[in-house]
Formats: sequence, structure tokens, C-alpha cells
Amino acid sequence: MVNFRKACMADIDRIAEIYDELHEAEETGRAYIGWIRGIYPTRETAEAAVMENDMFVGEDDGCIVAAGRINQCQCPEYKDAEWKYDVPDDEVMVFHTLVVSPAVKGRGFGTEFVAFYEKYALEHGCRYLRMDTNEKNKAARSLYRRLGYDEVSIVPTTFNGIPDVNLVCLEKRI
Repeated sequence: MVNFRKACMADIDRIAEIYDELHEAEETGRAYIGWIRGIYPTRETAEAAVMENDMFVGEDDGCIVAAGRINQCQCPEYKDAEWKYDVPDDEVMVFHTLVVSPAVKGRGFGTEFVAFYEKYALEHGCRYLRMDTNEKNKAARSLYRRLGYDEVSIVPTTFNGIPDVNLVCLEKRI
């Protein structure tokens, strides 16, 4: 079982390594995420999240295997989505940039992290969950669908500096 906790500055190197592992997997055709090395996500992405105190990591046997940002900040692109639930922003929790090391792919860490996110949201009074992924990321879309998230919209945009992204907006009420 994975232990989830808030990330600290000492975790930045490992989070950046996971980003690099995923960029390598994409560049070699082993993954289709829609990210671009040097643009998103980067070490600075992780540093900013840790500085904002909303980056979390998942550890397995003391080694960080996953990371993600959880907060109530909805991306500007979300205003163009057709959400099922019209609720105040303070009732919505958002999961950003979930990453799992390709070295541990298929062991359920993504599923466990989403379960942690849902529990965290409830503990903070949020019953409405939102997240997004690139349309190209079939693995993430499949995972989120299996976990009960509805794809409510696909928003064409430049996202996190990456042009021509079809941003899949997902939502769930718990």
C-alpha cells in the first residue's frame, strides 16, 4: 500500500525524475501523454506546487513512485467546459498533473492516488471533483472512466504552453 503525504523541497529531485521518465517514455513511443520535455511538466512545475503547499507524493517502501497536485484552483480553460454540476468553486477539488513512475506501471498506484484525492476532497468539504487530461492520453482516460469520472467536455486550447491540446475535462460527484 502506498503512503501519501505532502511533498517537501527534498522531494523535488525525485518528482522531476518521474517527469523525465514520462518524457522519455513519450519520446520513445512507450506512452502517449501529450506532454513536451522542457515545456510541461518541468522541475519548476514541481517546485511551484511544493511552494504552494499542494503537491503530494505517494511512497512505496520509502521510495516516491507518484506525485500530483491537489487544490481548489480550476484551470482557466475550465470556464469553457460544460460541467454537469453548477456548483460554487469552494465546493470543487481539482487534481492536477498526476504522475506515476513508468517503472511501477500497472501496480495500481494511480488508482490509489485517485482514492487518496477523493478522501482528501471529502475531508475538505468538497463533493465535486474535477481534473483534466490530454485527449491523447488514452491510459489516463481509461483509468478515470473506470474510477467513475465523466468526460464532460473536450476543450481545444494551448495548455501549459503546449499548443493544439484537446483538453478532456472530467468530473465526479462523491
